[in-house]
Amino acid sequence: MRKAKRSEKEMIVELLRLSFINNLSVGFLVGSGYGRGSRIRGLMEYACEVCYRFGEVLITEDGSACALILYPHLKRFSLYAVWLDIKLLFGVIGFARLKKVLHREKLIENQHPKVPFCYLWFIGVDPAVQGKGIGSDLMAELLAKMDAQDLPVYLETSVARNISFYQKFGFQVFHQIDFGYSLVFLRRI
Repeated sequence: MRKAKRSEKEMIVELLRLSFINNLSVGFLVGSGYGRGSRIRGLMEYACEVCYRFGEVLITEDGSACALILYPHLKRFSLYAVWLDIKLLFGVIGFARLKKVLHREKLIENQHPKVPFCYLWFIGVDPAVQGKGIGSDLMAELLAKMDAQDLPVYLETSVARNISFYQKFGFQVFHQIDFGYSLVFLRRI
């Protein structure tokens, strides 16, 4: 695992788009219908940019898996961050979904601690090689890095089968919210 270069952003965005194409939580943000794939791409571009600035974009040596890590305590106001939010609104969320997306994001934020922590925003493995231990190896390296920084790690998932994956790495379920799909909150302290 290593920090991804900016030149690898398109590859990472595509990897995440493919990994989250059927994800219910992502679907809630981007909606359905025509252009859904490009809206997912826009969401992943946004998340990459935010993590390049206020976190880390990590990738395996072979490029088959990646993780977007955000350190919310490092996030700062900037005109560029506002510009990214505007692009997200117009290109991904849309005005019709804005109110429910903002409500969802506030409920998620309320589950986060007020102390520094690592937010595992997205972790994705190329669907062609899933189930071969690549995600487990990436997670183990990522958690060793967070342990060295003495940071708790928080995440949420809408994929029930992923809960046991996270639990084998010491994550504990601590909350759940129904948004028309179940969003499960996990933390590793």
